Amino acid sequence: MANSKIIIVEGPQGVGKTTITDFIRNSIPYTNLYRLNGTSDASKTGKAKAEKMYVDLLDYMKKLENMSVNLLFDRTFFTEEIYCRLGFKEYTFTDVYRKLLKKLSEMDFEIYYLTLYLSDTNEYEKRLQRAGKAVVKYSKFDKNNSENQQNEYLKLSEEIKREYPQLHVVNIDSCKDLENVENEIKEILS
Repeated sequence: MANSKIIIVEGPQGVGKTTITDFIRNSIPYTNLYRLNGTSDASKTGKAKAEKMYVDLLDYMKKLENMSVNLLFDRTFFTEEIYCRLGFKEYTFTDVYRKLLKKLSEMDFEIYYLTLYLSDTNEYEKRLQRAGKAVVKYSKFDKNNSENQQNEYLKLSEEIKREYPQLHVVNIDSCKDLENVENEIKEILS
């Protein structure tokens, strides 16, 4: 019986993943936060690198089952799948993604998959202009890229809900006042 949570926060550039994962990390005791960027190798050899990285990550997560520690992720292999679907990589990742998702779903954790999105996509303009945003070599930060990513993340979220009803899959509009978003997340994770 699971005594720990895996919380995965996904969403497009500029949606507020850093803010939300920091909040979750500081709100739930015994929660370790991991920020992942995937591999910068967008060539076909990058697929093998990404697969190894995420298989190793899931092996690590498996070792922490029932250790009374929560694992919080700001991006995981779902981002790799989204970036491949959008053509940012020279390879497809769906075969690996499906294996990884199945393995994740079989772990003895209470698993939450949270997709952040903005109901007012014009908000991306402001958020992406903030100083200190990371630069992704193959995905330029702009409103259109974020909107395209958002559409794919929301589609992916619905796919996961259908295929893995045992997972807690929730879409959260981070356009709302931050305090309201934080309260919504507290309620979901309690």
